Amino acid sequence: MPSAKNNAEPIHVLVAEDDPDDRLLLKDAWEEGRVANTLFFVENGEELMDYLYQRGAYTDPVRFPRPGLILLDLNMPKKDGREALKEIKSAPALRAIPVVVMTTSKAEEDILRTYDLGVNSFITKPAKFIPLIEVLKTLGKYWFEIVELPHAPKK
Repeated sequence: MPSAKNNAEPIHVLVAEDDPDDRLLLKDAWEEGRVANTLFFVENGEELMDYLYQRGAYTDPVRFPRPGLILLDLNMPKKDGREALKEIKSAPALRAIPVVVMTTSKAEEDILRTYDLGVNSFITKPAKFIPLIEVLKTLGKYWFEIVELPHAPKK
């Protein structure tokens, strides 16, 4: 699968997921689905915001490039996905980055609240590996082949 639609620069995907088993499962399903984009992982909402603002351990833009897409779990320690989403979508420098909630929740309240906060998509994470591969392949096709994503602002 191409890494980006008519785009010379690869689109990096930042995954905010606190569960190490889920991170491994996502990584394996991403590779199995042959989605070419590079995944970067953070383990909670505070790390997510540090990454996005290039603070703390994430100051090197070569090692930690600006993501073109964020996959966000809702239930994380320190700062949950809802709080992080609210912060991302209220920050002029970050709000253009598409955010896809990928969580085990199917609660209507979570769906409505995240859309109210500005999420671009809400996906209930499949519990099994093969359906997860299919979801990630579809997600990759949509975000990297069909839609036009904004370019990162030049510094």
